[in-house]
Amino acid sequence: MTEWQTLDVNLDDRGVVYVTLNRPEKRNALSARMIEELTETASVFGGDGSIRAMVLSGAGETFCAGGDLNWMREQIDADRETRMREARRLAMMLRALNEMPVPLIGRIHGAALGGGVGMACVCDIALADRETRFGLTETRLGLIPATIGPYVLARLGEGRARRVFMSSAIFGADRAVELGMIAAAVDPDGLDEAVEAEIRPYLSAAPGAVGRAKAMARALGPAIDEAVIDGSIERLADAWETDEAKQGISAFLDRAKPPWVS
Repeated sequence: MTEWQTLDVNLDDRGVVYVTLNRPEKRNALSARMIEELTETASVFGGDGSIRAMVLSGAGETFCAGGDLNWMREQIDADRETRMREARRLAMMLRALNEMPVPLIGRIHGAALGGGVGMACVCDIALADRETRFGLTETRLGLIPATIGPYVLARLGEGRARRVFMSSAIFGADRAVELGMIAAAVDPDGLDEAVEAEIRPYLSAAPGAVGRAKAMARALGPAIDEAVIDGSIERLADAWETDEAKQGISAFLDRAKPPWVS
């Protein structure tokens, strides 16, 4: 078994694997290592016919606060090719989780921001603590929700996505349900039972048939192929090269307001 550095991974005797983002001191922000390990979990457990379901959650007070601050600092001075390569790592992780034949259940709490929203949207079903905050916050930094965009649009549809995709607004779990981002918002002390209720049906379903049914649903849904992924990466690289991104990222790192904040 892999020695996970950024994840806590446990497999129970039913064949349910629990994957917990385990950087609570960083609000489970997505580092290069965490992205690599999440991609690996999709490969390791997605290829194991004995796995009945995977539950994705976060340690500490936050599910996932988005991109890692150190990673963001590195991108400031990186060239276009490097930025595109790093964006592709995230894109391939999301694709691996999205296409994994094992059903993926999201246990969301605290906050899901930026990339955290992307991970919620690749779950087959996501459930959240009623007090959870959500937000696609990239435009505050002069960037765009690019690599997560195809999965957000596939989950919400264009009309509902446009209500939150560009504004960087922070919204609650009830609105996330209304938008279709998550399936249900439950009281904090009922979240584990709600997740368990989603696991139970899979324990009576044929694992291979579950995987084939998921693949068919994905094939009939919006295309998220190489061309779509490449386009999202190109758009992000373009955004990084704007004056707005330079001003927004610098302001964020300096804990200052960018010039467009009134």
